[in-house]
Amino acid sequence: MSFLTTLASAFKGAGPVRVPLTRGFVSPWASVFAGEPRESAFDYAQSVQAAYLANPVAQRAVRIVAEGVGGAPLAVADPALAKLVDRSCTGQPLLEVLAAQMLLHGNAYVQVLRDGAGAPVELYPLRPERMSVVAGEDGWPAAYRYRLAEHSRTIALEDEAGWPNLLHLKCFHPADDHYGAGCLTAARQAVAVHNAASAWNRALLENAARPSGALVYDGGEAAGLSSEQFERLKSELADAFQGSANAGRPMVLEGGLSWQAMALSPADMDFANLKAGAARDIALAFGVPPMLLGLPGDNTYANYREANRALWRLTLLPLAKRVLDALSAGLSPWFADAEMHVDLDRVPALAEDRETLWSTVTAADFLSGDEKRALLGLPAAAATAISGDAR
Repeated sequence: MSFLTTLASAFKGAGPVRVPLTRGFVSPWASVFAGEPRESAFDYAQSVQAAYLANPVAQRAVRIVAEGVGGAPLAVADPALAKLVDRSCTGQPLLEVLAAQMLLHGNAYVQVLRDGAGAPVELYPLRPERMSVVAGEDGWPAAYRYRLAEHSRTIALEDEAGWPNLLHLKCFHPADDHYGAGCLTAARQAVAVHNAASAWNRALLENAARPSGALVYDGGEAAGLSSEQFERLKSELADAFQGSANAGRPMVLEGGLSWQAMALSPADMDFANLKAGAARDIALAFGVPPMLLGLPGDNTYANYREANRALWRLTLLPLAKRVLDALSAGLSPWFADAEMHVDLDRVPALAEDRETLWSTVTAADFLSGDEKRALLGLPAAAATAISGDAR
């Protein structure tokens, strides 16, 4: 069942849902009828099976990004907030799960679990393909519906006291107002090509790494093979000569039969380059330099250090900022200072860049001390002194 079909199923029972136009914002999802999926819909479960579970390039690319975001050193103002975000959910780091969901699906949903006093005690990520937006009369999300098999549960955005129950993190989607676009949508064609090339290569290896051929019957003026002879010949070929176990086995022919091998054309032999090109497209979709995936023939970066630096600058830091900013905004009702960001000074891949920045700022005599600290991302000296006196 596709993601949009799941969304449409959530509205069954109440008839077709079409929200009337108002002066405010109206989402295009408000006019989706049950049973009318859009052309842009794709089967998320099938795509994850083909990419993350069956394709080594896609899985490694996702894990590099997700584990990088999950293991990034954080600077959190409130220790209680740091403990809450650092807590693992179902044995997996929260930030790593959220980063993987946003890469694959484009959306991540975090349920805020609270104690009896109303304070958050755990942030639990929900499966994004099971979630659907319930739009209000103005087109904005009014609630979310979590669906599992035949059971569904509606989760309100806020409780009666106005505290948020669910946080929705999403990537940008230029044609959708309620859902984000994941990298898997753009990578699925390259994944299909890469998987097909691997299957073709395996089939060729199982046939002794040689292309198939044809049995040519030359009986002269005699009639062709009878049906019984033809079926017996096919059975003997399948049992004695097909498969990797029979590779290289000599063939004894009689009765005007001869074997004619079918050679591969240069275009057919180019499957290795085709597979490598598809692997680069997969790495490009997930924002990972191909060199870090061990792809041959990629000379974009001079060495692994530059490739790793590009990974952090172009992929990990923007994704981490999006996740941390969304969590900070959602948890701000409980924490007076909910600011979170990656501590760039503690990222080994960026040590050289930070050293250059520190040297440049230190040598700038026309800047004051507080201006230099601001450029380096440090608090003002006066604020630091006040905090020290308070302790």
